[in-house]
Amino acid sequence: MSELLLEFFSEEIPARMQARAEADLVRLMTEKLSAAGLSPDSLEGFAGPRRLGLVASGLPAQTADVREERKGPRVGAPDKAIEGFLRGAGLESLDQCKVEESKKGSFYVAIIEKPGRKTTEVIAEAVPEIVKSFPWPKSMKFGEGDKAQRWVRPLHRITAVFDGKVVPFAVFGIESGNTTEGHRIHSKGDRVFTVDSFADYAAKLADNGVVLKRADRERQVLDGAKRVCADAQLELVEDEGLLAEVAGLVEHPVPVLGEMDPAFLDLPPEVITLTMKVHQKYFAVRDPKTGKLAPKFVMIANQDAPDGGKAIAAGAARVLSARLSDARHFWDLDRKRGLEAMASELSKVTFHEKLGTVADKVERVAALARELATVVGADADMAEKAARLCKADLVSQMVYEFPELQGAMGRYYALEAGLDEQIADAIKDHYKPQGPSDAVPTAPVSAAVALADKLDTLVGFWAIDEKPTGSKDPFALRRAALGVVRIVLSLDISFHVSQAFLRAGEVLDEQLNGALSRGNQLFPGNISIELELFFADRLKVHLKDEGVRFDVIDAVFALGDDDLVRVTKKARALQDFLETGDGTALLAGYRRAANILKAEEKKGFDLTAARAEALSEISAAVDASEKAHAPETGEQDEAAILVAVAKTSQATEEKALIAAIEGAETVAQAALAKEDFEGAMRALAGLRAPVDSFFDAVVVNVDNDDKLRRNRLLLLSRIRASVERVADFGKLEG
Repeated sequence: MSELLLEFFSEEIPARMQARAEADLVRLMTEKLSAAGLSPDSLEGFAGPRRLGLVASGLPAQTADVREERKGPRVGAPDKAIEGFLRGAGLESLDQCKVEESKKGSFYVAIIEKPGRKTTEVIAEAVPEIVKSFPWPKSMKFGEGDKAQRWVRPLHRITAVFDGKVVPFAVFGIESGNTTEGHRIHSKGDRVFTVDSFADYAAKLADNGVVLKRADRERQVLDGAKRVCADAQLELVEDEGLLAEVAGLVEHPVPVLGEMDPAFLDLPPEVITLTMKVHQKYFAVRDPKTGKLAPKFVMIANQDAPDGGKAIAAGAARVLSARLSDARHFWDLDRKRGLEAMASELSKVTFHEKLGTVADKVERVAALARELATVVGADADMAEKAARLCKADLVSQMVYEFPELQGAMGRYYALEAGLDEQIADAIKDHYKPQGPSDAVPTAPVSAAVALADKLDTLVGFWAIDEKPTGSKDPFALRRAALGVVRIVLSLDISFHVSQAFLRAGEVLDEQLNGALSRGNQLFPGNISIELELFFADRLKVHLKDEGVRFDVIDAVFALGDDDLVRVTKKARALQDFLETGDGTALLAGYRRAANILKAEEKKGFDLTAARAEALSEISAAVDASEKAHAPETGEQDEAAILVAVAKTSQATEEKALIAAIEGAETVAQAALAKEDFEGAMRALAGLRAPVDSFFDAVVVNVDNDDKLRRNRLLLLSRIRASVERVADFGKLEG
């Protein structure tokens, strides 16, 4: 078995493209090898600032021989059919075929034998195809004519070595070879050298100042940055995104601790860290004693400087000072302008052509936030004020420069204006959560504005039919819905999503002077129904990590309850119940009862008519004392039907089941009223043994007694109804 080493050496590959390119190269080469019948023991990619490559080990010297039998036309078929068959099989005459007899007659069968190909031939054919069709997000065209190339940056060299020898091919006029080069500064002697295996390649690169693998570079960057900070009794402000980017910019990472002008520390810390990250790719540093930013930074050089990095640090500090001076200018302009003035300019910013300006959205959010304030326990005036200012910083100079700071800058500007801290926090936090690991706003005012903003966004885009598809969600509506779910569950409040959607739809329609309802008579009711289903899916996603099954959520939602907190608590309780022996047995009993009823209904059994018939038979026989426990007409009917069933009961197990149902329903109903879902499940668990005994001892479909058969079917319907007070067990799987 042999090894393939492949490297594309070019000018600098953008850091953000390297991980994807590495995965794409591995995928494309795997597909090409697999199509040729080759399967390496391992195939690993690598990428860096100037190189993209892979190593595949455990490849045979050639592919296996292939013998294929291809069935053709019937003996005696027209000449044209036979000619086409021979041409498709790559044969010259029928002499190369055999005749195969079958029940349908005699048929020609072509024997196609393909000898194995050298693996080097497969590679030489595959690599040019991969290069020419490589899916770079952006690429550049270089050269003219046959030598014109399209690659992410100008391609200088291709290294292709199999079993220690060069795999010969050419692409873009570049001949493959067995040479590569090391670091521009830290290479020893001539930085171009030959290689004959991956081990040789990796060792020589390391000896010539190159850290080949991304994971190794990331580790060296992080460990080195932490070390120089610790030496100065400081702490690194870690940033995974910046770490990945910096590791894609350097081949020989060397951390350097630099100093910034302490005067800039009066800027908001987010401004300082983003200026360092976005413009300079520097890491911020904090003082562990105070937890605040220190007047230092860590930059990652691509070389070991003779002076220990002093000149590099000084140059970096000068550039950073210029950047921070720009940031201070924006900061001063925005503070002078004020948040109220910024808010007045939102009418010039389009939110969506069908939904108006950002100012229009703010009006809707303010109206909703005021109403939601009572739900989350917030001050209505504060919630409305925060909503009216929550988007104002979008027109600030600072957010224009750093869009990541939307909300955060609004908080600073609100505090500068002397507004209540609750309002300032709500301006910052109303975008949250922006991802699965992001915290949710729990302060009442913040929660009211965050919910209002997300509900308006969801209803608005649903109203104009801009819903997410299976592969696209350009307006992040899934994230908005999941945000509502997480906020409501964290607050543990009663929150009916259908009512919230209806109100948000009404606010939107009022602002648009009824344009949406005129175009759709069901608006906003139809949107509420669609969004409830959408939210059920988001709740499934959220509860997946807890191990709550999708079908359990469906079973609870099927009862029409749209209170997210109550649905979640009931789903958790049902999941726990189903994992017990009582739950498993009761589910089996429910299914048995439901299946018998379903089969009988297909044969013509009318449950509604049977219930009416039973009520009619005993309407005069049931005295007031038997009905006293059921003040509601519906409950009286249920009690009367159970009495009718009991009067025809012949088996002890049947009587025991009737008594168990009466007891379990009473306890379960009381527990559900108190939202004690665990108590309701425990009550249902009491039905397990009586249901099992009933089915073991009682024949439901008796042949000689229609009334007894009817009443036993009514009893099965009562089992089904009792269980479905908690959830639709028919939607449960397993």
